[in-house]
Amino acid sequence: MAATRGGCFGPALLATNRDHAVKVDLLTTCLTDTFFPQVAVSVVNVLRRLGLEVDLPADQTCCGQPAFNSGLLDEAREVAVHTLDVFEDSETVVTPSGSCCAMVRQHYPMLFADDEKDLARARALGAKLFEFVEFLEKVLKVDWGPWRLRYRASATYHYSCHLRGLGMTDEVPRLLARIDGLDYRPLEKLDQCCGFGGTFSVKYSHISEALVNDKADCVERTGAEVLVCNDGGCTLNIGGLLHRRGSPIRLMHAAELLDVAMNAQG
Repeated sequence: MAATRGGCFGPALLATNRDHAVKVDLLTTCLTDTFFPQVAVSVVNVLRRLGLEVDLPADQTCCGQPAFNSGLLDEAREVAVHTLDVFEDSETVVTPSGSCCAMVRQHYPMLFADDEKDLARARALGAKLFEFVEFLEKVLKVDWGPWRLRYRASATYHYSCHLRGLGMTDEVPRLLARIDGLDYRPLEKLDQCCGFGGTFSVKYSHISEALVNDKADCVERTGAEVLVCNDGGCTLNIGGLLHRRGSPIRLMHAAELLDVAMNAQG
């Protein structure tokens, strides 16, 4: 395990981990595992550099959100039970996806409203599950000063809709502001949906298309080289359109950017 540099754990986390290293299990998510495995690698790299022990439970699958969004509640419940089983003994769970985190925190309690045992387990998982940047900024409360973070590029940021349900607002822009050499360019209509919305993009394709075109226009108007996007669905949707337009803008998760920035010493 890498030595911790300038980090501090939140009081609740400290209270339960005084006698051993803080252990984190990674909820990878389906889209990350399938399309963006490098994001998961970067999440692990960053957390290990901060002194945490990180594990990846091999039996994890889907959180159940696609079925839930489609109204298939029995199927969603079945997948959710498996997720509860996999992470039941975890001390802390971190995920690179705000949407999957919101699924567990906001919608699992509804799925298990008539099942006292699994409702308790759902609430327990929701209480120890955090989106990646949320975990860094609100739980670990990392002091980034000693790291001398450095990444030379111009960048903008897309705020994913599900972050609202997590109570997240400007955590990512504040984190980006700590990176030396990064020219941050605020995005017009920052909190407007990109149009993905899971199965929404299939059911209401014309609305989805209009939204993502508007979002891509806003991104391109910043002139940024990098679009920071912390949700796999949004990344696929916006990135796919930018690619079809022939845009050179690169999409990166904050974990990828931090992974590079933490290595940029000297």
